[in-house]
Amino acid sequence: MEKPKKTLAVVMQRRPSTSRWQSEVWEPWSVLESDEPPGPPRMLVDRGEVTQWLYPGMPLELHRDEAEGYYMNVSSAAPKVFVLWRMREEDEIKDNDPVRALPVLVTASYDEAGRWMDGGHSVDNVAMPPEIFAWVGEYVEKNYRPEPKKRSKPRSFIHPKDRVGG
Repeated sequence: MEKPKKTLAVVMQRRPSTSRWQSEVWEPWSVLESDEPPGPPRMLVDRGEVTQWLYPGMPLELHRDEAEGYYMNVSSAAPKVFVLWRMREEDEIKDNDPVRALPVLVTASYDEAGRWMDGGHSVDNVAMPPEIFAWVGEYVEKNYRPEPKKRSKPRSFIHPKDRVGG
């Protein structure tokens, strides 16, 4: 069975930093649904010190084993799309290319984003667009079933020698 998939474009923003150790900050700014295939980034906004770049062709694929992570996200007060991104290495930058940041993966799963962060990756979140929210929400309704809570025996029914801490 084919996994549900949409193609997103990630907008990365460069802005001045208030830190004395770095002159600029790169960060994911937004995502939007786009049928555009992967390609080089292009500038959307140029306001001098603030620029925004569109990175097309980022796949967002839904996996059944991530259904709980999608559920936690769409049931939250502010659903997000998580963007794993990295700064480009000096040898990846040619001439005076101003684009330093590179989005790598996107997900709608809290759990997957958490694993990425645990792995030491740069992961930021952006607001989930309404059409992506509806799509992920529909997937959750069809595919997520909470694990039934296991009932524990009352301690009075456990033999005293088997009680821990009692």
